Amino acid sequence: MATSQHDVIDFPALEQELQAALELERKYVRENEAKLRAVSQRVGSYSEFRDLILTCHLKPMGKKDKGGTIWKQPWNPVVPSDK
Repeated sequence: MATSQHDVIDFPALEQELQAALELERKYVRENEAKLRAVSQRVGSYSEFRDLILTCHLKPMGKKDKGGTIWKQPWNPVVPSDK
């Protein structure tokens, strides 16, 4: 039985701690898998290896992510447009 203030469980804090621990575990697994892939690809330098690890959380864009809007800003503003 809970007889004092020290025996009361703070469930929201416990849930927050659990979520943080789960996110750290996901990050560890994601980075470890990226390291194994980078080693198997035999990257040329440590900087390439490091870049692969630092960007392992990124996902490729899909067709839905690009949207249907027309871009007004040219990719290379120095080159004149064909219009």
